[in-house]
Amino acid sequence: MLPDRPVDNAPYYSLSHGGLTVEGWSRAAVQSYWRIPELKIGFDLGAQPWDFMGTPTWFVSHTHLDHVAALPVYVARRRMMKMEPPTVYVPTEGLEDVKKLMMIMHRLDRGRQLAHLKGLTAGDEIELSREHLVTVFNTTHTIPSRGFVVWERRNKLKDEFVGLPGDKIRDLKLSGTPITREVRIPIVAYTGDTSPAGLDACPACFEAKILITEMSFIRASHRRDKIHKFGHMHLDDFVERAPRFKNELIIAAHFSTRYHPNEVRKLLDNKLPADLKAKMHLWV
Repeated sequence: MLPDRPVDNAPYYSLSHGGLTVEGWSRAAVQSYWRIPELKIGFDLGAQPWDFMGTPTWFVSHTHLDHVAALPVYVARRRMMKMEPPTVYVPTEGLEDVKKLMMIMHRLDRGRQLAHLKGLTAGDEIELSREHLVTVFNTTHTIPSRGFVVWERRNKLKDEFVGLPGDKIRDLKLSGTPITREVRIPIVAYTGDTSPAGLDACPACFEAKILITEMSFIRASHRRDKIHKFGHMHLDDFVERAPRFKNELIIAAHFSTRYHPNEVRKLLDNKLPADLKAKMHLWV
């Protein structure tokens, strides 16, 4: 037990970058869970650290157990602590079954599973605040799965008004003329589990300040065609795409349990190009 975590029921790392904190942990077929405290959102609920209970909004990438099993636990804990019901987004294809799961847990636990459950399809946009929103894209996995991009929104003066005196801009604004346009900046991208096709289909993943993604396999002996078929990525997929990653920080996780952490660190240290290695953090 760590001194700053009086209830330390699930491991997680923490890293701050650009005014945002990423907390979480992920191992293939074990459990995945992440949160961004400043945005009050989380991604996936394969387990639920006690410290994450106060996060009110969650985006579940897909319904494999290592990504969703702790959903009833999280909801029950919030009810027990007299917190407001959370909002949980899941792929639309699994929404009704997730609702059934919650009803079954209600019967077994004798406690109401109070949560706002909502389905998501590619192209959906979810308002987090006036400054931030989340967009949804399809990833490629063995079951329906979604990835998420968090955008910062800024209002920028329209090009045709740039250079005008302040009083002219003021008069235009008072007359009801729209003088600004919305500019979106991708600040966090989360892929969940996906083959490279899911990553490639979302250009914002390569542009977001922070990318949280999977690298399930690393050994040269593991066939990439088979890995891709089962909706995962290999170290070589990242090496091939190295010039495309414009991110400031990449968190790679979800490594197969067949790898010892030392093997992961050593192999990636030897194989990743220098520019990609400098921005990649391995959570293993």
